[in-house]
Amino acid sequence: MHPKQKIVILGGGVAGLSAAHELIKRNYEVEVYELKAIPGGKARSTEVPDSAVGGRFPLPGEHGFRFFPRFYRHVTATMKEIPLGNGKTVYDNLVQTSEIRVARFDKQSFYMPAKFPGSIAEIKKYLVLDAGIDLGLTAEEKEYFSERIWQLMTSCYERRKQEYERIGWWEFIEADRFSEAYKTLLARGLTRTLVAARAETVSTKTGGDILLQLAFDVMKPGMSSDRILNGPTNDVWIEPWLKIMQEKGLKYYTHAKVIEIKCKDRLKVDSVIVEFEKNGVTEQTIIKGDHFISAMPVEALAKLINNDLLAIDPTLDNVLELAKNVNWMNGLQLYLTENVDINHGHTIYVDTPWALTSISQAQFWEDFDWSKYGDGDVKGILSIDISDWDSAGVLYGKKAKDCTPKEIVEECWEQLSRSLNVDGKVVLTKKHLHSWNLDDSIVPTVPAINQEPLLVNNKNTWTLRPFAYTDVENLFIASDFVKTNTDLATMEGANEAARRAVNAVIDATGKRHAYCKVWDLHEPWILGIFRWKDKMRFKKGLPWNGKLPFGVPLIMGFLKKIARLF
Repeated sequence: MHPKQKIVILGGGVAGLSAAHELIKRNYEVEVYELKAIPGGKARSTEVPDSAVGGRFPLPGEHGFRFFPRFYRHVTATMKEIPLGNGKTVYDNLVQTSEIRVARFDKQSFYMPAKFPGSIAEIKKYLVLDAGIDLGLTAEEKEYFSERIWQLMTSCYERRKQEYERIGWWEFIEADRFSEAYKTLLARGLTRTLVAARAETVSTKTGGDILLQLAFDVMKPGMSSDRILNGPTNDVWIEPWLKIMQEKGLKYYTHAKVIEIKCKDRLKVDSVIVEFEKNGVTEQTIIKGDHFISAMPVEALAKLINNDLLAIDPTLDNVLELAKNVNWMNGLQLYLTENVDINHGHTIYVDTPWALTSISQAQFWEDFDWSKYGDGDVKGILSIDISDWDSAGVLYGKKAKDCTPKEIVEECWEQLSRSLNVDGKVVLTKKHLHSWNLDDSIVPTVPAINQEPLLVNNKNTWTLRPFAYTDVENLFIASDFVKTNTDLATMEGANEAARRAVNAVIDATGKRHAYCKVWDLHEPWILGIFRWKDKMRFKKGLPWNGKLPFGVPLIMGFLKKIARLF
């Protein structure tokens, strides 16, 4: 009998928990060290300070909204392995939305389906895009954009990775030569649904791949392309997950800040120094293990890369460069005295200078007893994501970074109201606002400090992303900035990276364990022949031309019409 190998995981968010999940299944000894007081990392939900009254629970807050597209395979596979009892798993806590609302300043909103229409009425509702609403787009702009979507659909994977990775989405769709409506709706509006991307900087390879996945999700009958949790994240996902792993031996520590990685013999990590904070008192502890997995955000790992690590693996210097590609995308919750009906899904506010998106959560939390939270008067939560902190607002003319928390709330309310209170219809009024909660990662100085920025995809950064393994023989990386098929800072990317890191650990330990399953992005088989044709052209150094092999114009016409819808 050999003693269990001890794996130390630095970071207890989705990546760290996913790695722990797979390692515990394979009988490793696992310890996780998480900086925050609450498990879950950027996916965590929180308790709003001083909100509990009369013996009730605190109101639930969160770092940002949750979004589980249909094409997610890795994180949802893990959710299916977390039991809840009565034959159910955490995966059963995902609920489907039906539509995406696109709201505009002082103009009528329009809607896009989040799933394949299930009735004639739904088809008519979404076809109104061309029939009754003036989007400000010319026929030329619609045609040109559909041609670009068609090009993405029919380009081979090699062209995407080697050519489109170096081209920004803004450049690919030639946003600069078209109208403001084209820029707002088709350039910025669509990329906001990706959360971790900006139209001006995201690579066409990554932005295009994910946009196609979302479009294919909608085109396929069945479940919605947009799913969310049916309650606060930690209640319905993180806590049940952590509990079942702790019952199997996982040791999970909070308030733990990794401050140094120490190497041995210019070959491997010897130990890490962790600083624990409790009741305002800090103490340092040396943590040893057989293998170490960094599941920290890119900017956190970058601070720990020292000369000893670089001497063993010089490519870790790329992490320092990649860490410059972070931006602010943080959550704000507005607690309402009644559940305001905005729409059954996410809303994109395309004209808002702060790039707001939101979801009204109460309608999806059917088993949540609101009377037991806060002071008992809250009936709904409008959860908002603020994605642009560097543009001037419409109320104070200030950047979000330069506003006080109260000014941020008032500015967001103004931007939401101008988008929703249109054509004489009043959706939001101040009487609805009970209280609010700003992400606790925002330190309310002026200018503000963000303790948890998010990695955003920029063109030509694929080569900077590390593999899940390193030349440091016992150091692995399981974070959303690892080279993955997802290639985007998401929960899906974090889970996929964790699976890759665990596979590398299995190799390094020489154990006869089954490798973790890793999935590629899926695209319809019918497009395979087009991608094959383009691959032959790409190998010969020829550009994409979009012509069908064997001359099948009817199929091309049909698929182009589908492309035009998205």
